[in-house]
Amino acid sequence: MIKLTLLLLSFHFYALASTLHLATSTNPSRLNPILATDSSSSEIAGFIFNGLLKYDKDSSTIIGDLAEKFYYESNTSVIFELKKNVKWHDGEGFTAKDVLFTYETLVSPKISSPYSANFRFVKNVEVIDDYKIRVVYTKPYFKALETWMMGIIPEHILSKEENLMNAKFNTAPIGTGPYKLHQLEHSKNIILTANEEYFFGRPKIDRISFHVIADAMTRFLMLKAKSLDLGSIDPMQFERQLSKEFFETFNTYEEITHSYTYLGFNLRREKFKNPQVRKALSLAINREELVKILFFKHAKVCTGPFLPATKAFNGEVKAPVQDIEKAKQLLQQAGYDENNPFEFEIVTSNSNSVRPYAAQILQHQLKKAGVIVNLRVMEWQAFLNMVVFPHKFDSVLLGWGLSSTPDPYLFWHTESDKKGGFNLIGYNNPKMDKMIDVSQSMINRDELSKLWKEMFKIIVEDNPYLFLYIPNSITAVDKGIKNIEPSLSGIWHNHIEWEKSEIK
Repeated sequence: MIKLTLLLLSFHFYALASTLHLATSTNPSRLNPILATDSSSSEIAGFIFNGLLKYDKDSSTIIGDLAEKFYYESNTSVIFELKKNVKWHDGEGFTAKDVLFTYETLVSPKISSPYSANFRFVKNVEVIDDYKIRVVYTKPYFKALETWMMGIIPEHILSKEENLMNAKFNTAPIGTGPYKLHQLEHSKNIILTANEEYFFGRPKIDRISFHVIADAMTRFLMLKAKSLDLGSIDPMQFERQLSKEFFETFNTYEEITHSYTYLGFNLRREKFKNPQVRKALSLAINREELVKILFFKHAKVCTGPFLPATKAFNGEVKAPVQDIEKAKQLLQQAGYDENNPFEFEIVTSNSNSVRPYAAQILQHQLKKAGVIVNLRVMEWQAFLNMVVFPHKFDSVLLGWGLSSTPDPYLFWHTESDKKGGFNLIGYNNPKMDKMIDVSQSMINRDELSKLWKEMFKIIVEDNPYLFLYIPNSITAVDKGIKNIEPSLSGIWHNHIEWEKSEIK
């Protein structure tokens, strides 16, 4: 209670008429779009930087961001004509040199970024003039446009930086976006201020204050106390812990997320190399029970690596039905029994309020098949830096947020099993590699869809992950925040038009 009181008091200093108060569960690691791999960093960097392109509010059409116009010269060449009224936060003008520099940095061996893979088919980036560039690909590439949604970084600031991975820029970024970084206090506040010269128009809310609150219950109490203007609500809170007065103060918006949670096995370890063992573990769990306990009706079972409502989703693949006896048989065939039980560890982070409970349910379910599961819950940055990226785990309980156009290369190709890559579990399937290689240059979306669906089926059958659930996002927004327009992409697409009508 003392901690909560201190938090409340500390917020009054920032409680200006036009401050949007948000919470983030972890400290951002790098506020640099080409290096931001955790959700906190990506979320905050999204307010600071722009790409050449972006999706429209319904995530169905690609439109210009820093690019005024864009068009194909051929099936391997794209022209981008850049906006001429864009300035970096320090007042310098944005030009084609910044785009070229961003590309050259991403493909440089000096950095380690999973986003570099998106540019692997770029043959060259040619500066035609200050506001026009030509991008030539080695072959047709299905994500030739989506690639350029990557945030652009400033050449004039970073061209002489010798070590971008540890540069001061990563915690003191200069972007072109609607908000500038004003203050970064780890484990306290990250303050953004409106960019007066933003090329789409100055945001109507002056400041965004991200309060770093690791504990999910504290975040919930802060929201109920009206010290946060916007916050996520988990299903248990929504169903059981909110009063009538809460809904008089807050609007709620619910939508299926573009993300899923999975249990990923470290396939580099001998114990997980046997596909029969992985199949046994899959059959030993009850996904429907997991969703019912954790989410009530606010989630659905995840059946595979690509999300519903995308062209890659294979609706014919169903989630396995729990079969404890079959799981025991498969484990016995692999040499495991009561005297020699299969044992492994699940590691996850406390940054997500649901996953530690999901791990406990999985532990209980797997015990019925004679499997011993040990649990470890860690702080987010320690989890990433000591477990996930060094690949020091038996299994990880994690999630992926995916775009409307999935790229299997990032997660499922052998070449992505490298430092900084997203193939965290070491999945290696030569057939899958060949299918992904073929898919990269397929322009016909109907043919590509067929190939994606075949990949979906193969990955599920291999059980490198146990695909668990796709949660709904339930967001509460103070009714004093005006001009919110819910869409298929969520509520944030028009945030520069939001207004805050009352002083707190």
